[in-house]
Amino acid sequence: MLKHPFISVQGLAQFLIPLVLLTGCQVPADSGATFQPVIDQEAKTRIDETLQTFVSEGTVAGASALIIERGEEVYFHSVGYADREAQVPMDRHTIATIYSMTKPVTGVALMKLYEAGKFKLDDPLSQYLPEFADMQVAVGLDESGNQILEPAKRPITIADITRHTAGFSTRQDLGLDKLAGAADLLNMESTLEEMAAKLSQIPLGYHPGERWEYGISVSVQAYLVEKLAGMPFHEYLQEVVLDPLGMEETGYVVPEENQSRVAAIYSLTDSSLDRVPDQYVHTINFQDWPMKPGGWGLTATIDDYMTFAQMLVNEGSHNGASILKPETVELMATNHLPTLEDSLWLPGKGRVGFGIDFAVRTDPPQSPEEMNGVVGEFFWDGAASTLFWVDPANEMTVVLFVQVFPFQNHVHKRFRDAVYGAVEVVEEQ
Repeated sequence: MLKHPFISVQGLAQFLIPLVLLTGCQVPADSGATFQPVIDQEAKTRIDETLQTFVSEGTVAGASALIIERGEEVYFHSVGYADREAQVPMDRHTIATIYSMTKPVTGVALMKLYEAGKFKLDDPLSQYLPEFADMQVAVGLDESGNQILEPAKRPITIADITRHTAGFSTRQDLGLDKLAGAADLLNMESTLEEMAAKLSQIPLGYHPGERWEYGISVSVQAYLVEKLAGMPFHEYLQEVVLDPLGMEETGYVVPEENQSRVAAIYSLTDSSLDRVPDQYVHTINFQDWPMKPGGWGLTATIDDYMTFAQMLVNEGSHNGASILKPETVELMATNHLPTLEDSLWLPGKGRVGFGIDFAVRTDPPQSPEEMNGVVGEFFWDGAASTLFWVDPANEMTVVLFVQVFPFQNHVHKRFRDAVYGAVEVVEEQ
């Protein structure tokens, strides 16, 4: 049985809870104004210096960034090491562990089935996965420390699992973290079906639709894909997303001949940057395990992931491959969160909502300290501090690869400021 801190439920809580942000400068596509590129020589210099600083100050061992603007590659640069100990440089061929940047790829696969009429977003999840019928919600503890349960006010919908409002939770105050840990939900020797069976027996932490809590929902999406497509999730993903886009170096299992290109992952403390033992972070990709989670698990090169991002900025098509309809991409990149009183840490990541497996910027930053970007931008990131975003206003896509735990929010802030220039807040007169 494969167990280590990076794939246990407790480890997921610490390491696999990423998220990124947005803000910034924008040229409306139909304004008739002269096109002003975002990535000019000044921006390139800023980005070069920022990436080099990440390495020289010891925040990361290596970094690479790729930017395409209006269909043209306008920036690529890599610095430092993919493997510091072996002195292997970070470069274009480096394979990164992308963790939660798997989620948007899963979402695209799911929405292929939406386009085929296999489900509606407001359908109850139990219509297709009956184990999630009649869910119970933990609302407190009695004097003996036992959970007080009540029936969910409404069924979990498919929309809920695409925007993290299903109610799945690891709340410590209700003991749900212990139940999830005992269930070992993402044990690599389990199947998605076995994961779902165990998850459905754990009470929800919130009533469906009442709270955004980032978590296991996207692996439930992967199981739903299996049921609707009638084939293993990873095979469907390969057939409808990866192969049509030519993403030949993206997958759950890295072939032996490519394993030397997989970047080492490092752990940053106040005093040092230390390599995480490879067996803790790479064993999951160097063997073919039954578990193929929808929420994490893929590895990719920077060019492969940029191909995925380009498909999104091109409204579902790229290099002759039609993956989604434009209206489906728009649906995914639209904020679907209801007004929630408390959505854990999402509001702290910028003025964003959540679409279908993406965060979506809804308002510009209101202070220089907020995350930079453009209204309408959609994005996600990964636990090892990888990041991508799609900026439709500027027809720009950006991918940043680093490999460092814990999640480095300040790396994304500084990188975004390098791309767009520092946030400037214009005060109303």
